[in-house]
Parts: sequence; C-alpha cells; structure tokens
Amino acid sequence: MTVLISGCGDLGTEVGLRFSGRGHRVVGLRRDISVLPEQISGQSVDLSTDRPDIPSDTEFVVIAISAGEPSIAAYRAAYLDGLSNLLDAIDDANVTPHRVLLVSSTAVYDINDGSLVTEETPAHPKPGTDEVVLEAEQMLQARLPAATVFRLAGVYGPGRERMIEQVRSGASLSAQPRHTNRIHRDDAAAAIVHLLLRTEDPAPLYLGVDNAPVLANEVVTFIAAELGLPAPTLAPTQAPTDLAAASRENLRGGDKLLSNQRLRDTGFLFTYPTFREGYRAILAGTGTRHR
Repeated sequence: MTVLISGCGDLGTEVGLRFSGRGHRVVGLRRDISVLPEQISGQSVDLSTDRPDIPSDTEFVVIAISAGEPSIAAYRAAYLDGLSNLLDAIDDANVTPHRVLLVSSTAVYDINDGSLVTEETPAHPKPGTDEVVLEAEQMLQARLPAATVFRLAGVYGPGRERMIEQVRSGASLSAQPRHTNRIHRDDAAAAIVHLLLRTEDPAPLYLGVDNAPVLANEVVTFIAAELGLPAPTLAPTQAPTDLAAASRENLRGGDKLLSNQRLRDTGFLFTYPTFREGYRAILAGTGTRHR
C-alpha cells in the first residue's frame, strides 16, 4: 500500500522512514524534494496553490504541514489553503484512504493556570495563528469525519537544541516558572505509525505528550547537571515591562499539564518517556534531524 505524507519535513520524514522500514511505499509532498531520503518518493508541490497527484492505492494519509513563518497569512496558506487543496485532490482522484491523521498543536488550549488538560478539555486558542490551526482541524473532520487529529506538545529531538544552547549560554531560572509539555520527535513519529496501523479504529483526537509535564526550571536544572555546568541561579525580579515582554516570548499555549492517558491506553510505549531520557539521547548525539 501507499502512505502519503503531506508536509515531509523533520517529523514527516521520520514517519515516512518508519513506514518504509515496514515495507510500505511512501510518497512525500513538499516544495523541495531534493532533500528527501531515497526511501521516500517525492512529489514537488506547493499545496497552498496547487493540488498534488494522489496515488490510486493510497491507504494512509499523514498531514504534517507547517507554516513558513509565524504570521496569520502564512498559517492560513499552509493549514487552510493547503489542506483544502489536498482534500480536493483526494476527492478528484476518487481515493478513499483507510485512515487520515492530521498533526496539530496543543497550543489550541490557551490555559495559563497549570490545570490538567485532556482530550475532553474544550479547545480555546488565542486569537491569531492558533485559531487557524483549530480551524484546520474542524475543516478536516467536517470533510472526513473518521479522521484523527494528533495534537502535539513541544517537539524536541535531534537538532532541536534551543534549551540546551540557552543553558550553555548561562540561562537562569525563572522567578515565575510555568509547566512545559514536550514529546521527543521519535516518539511523535512512532505514535503516528502506531495509531494508523493498530487494528482498532483510532479516536478522533489524541494528545501527543510524554509522561512528565514539569516546571521549566526542572528541565533547565537537569540539562545543566548533564552538561557538568553549575546549577542555574534564580533570575532577578523583572520590571513590569520586562514581564510583559517575557510573556510574549513564552511557548505557545500558556501553563498547563497535558495528559497522554488516551494515547497510552492504546498500548503505545515511549522510547523517551520523560525529558531526562530524551535530552540524554540528544546530548549523546543520538539521531539525525531531517531537512
């Protein structure tokens, strides 16, 4: 069978390699196909303006599109125009995929009080790009009611070393720490394959997050210890204007505790169940980031 991956970037390529390793044909859609590994057949297309050619034997569709920049216009072009063109192309080809999964974001939960979030929690995104992501989810499930949405927390992994570099440069602890939620890229890719291949039909929605949502200060302190650096010190109290600026720079989605219980109930097992295993693997040079 053929697996079609729309948006074959780092995560999409990792998904494709895992399907290819199981003997499936994989077709990846992206603008520049010259960077795709040989295991993935590429189709050069800009989904925001064009419709791709859909192989007639397409059984699984993974939609892992992303915007080129953090503007509403770029998000609408990628998530709405791109998704619409993809779904229209599937209709035009008279193809009925067995399963379709959209990679989305837990940023659609604008929650800032550290409370628990599950798949039953109503999405309430901030105005702007996060609203566009939720609109794309709604478009997909209106046109393909059996499709699955996989809302990922912050993806980290090979080549995604922002926090490590901050620690190396002397990052201090926040005086007002918030909870962070993350998932290693390899676990995100493995979970996508797992959900699509399991015998039971997947649920309409899953949260993609590891087993250990924690305060950001704990992650910073752990990385410093692994690097053999002194324990970070507490940042001085910031002025109100600085707090406002810091708030704007926070990761999308605020302060919350995401639950992965529904995903674990499917039998999925994490390779990197917490940030500790994940960051140790990155520091050891395990894995490669795909272009």
